[in-house]
Amino acid sequence: MRKTVQFLSAASLCGCVAAAPPPLEPGGNQRVDPMPISLALEEIITAGVRQHLRNPIAAKFGTMLAGERTLNGRHEIVVCGYVDDKGSPGGSGGNEPFIGKIYTDSGNSFELVAISDDATVDGACRMAGLAMPDPNPKPHL
Repeated sequence: MRKTVQFLSAASLCGCVAAAPPPLEPGGNQRVDPMPISLALEEIITAGVRQHLRNPIAAKFGTMLAGERTLNGRHEIVVCGYVDDKGSPGGSGGNEPFIGKIYTDSGNSFELVAISDDATVDGACRMAGLAMPDPNPKPHL
């Protein structure tokens, strides 16, 4: 009788398994943990963005925000910021937002995801949790 009770107790506990966590959104968690931008990180960012500009020497960088995350098993640093490339011939001028990624497991390689003055970059930065301030705030009257 004692063995039967022990067996039934053990069998009843087998049904008490924690529910599996809900599946992540496609691509995993998009949010980052904000982090400060060191001088070394700033150099990686500016050098990476300058490679995609028409006049990299004249470029001026504005506000930049960064955060880290692990996505699909890969550690990355997401960077959002503004760059002013108005010194370039045919450049649009003004502050253009950009978003890039730095892969720490690949020798801190930089990948420019997008640079554009449309809402695409702003939306991607917000999804990552890096809401950029307006580079040209309007004065309050």
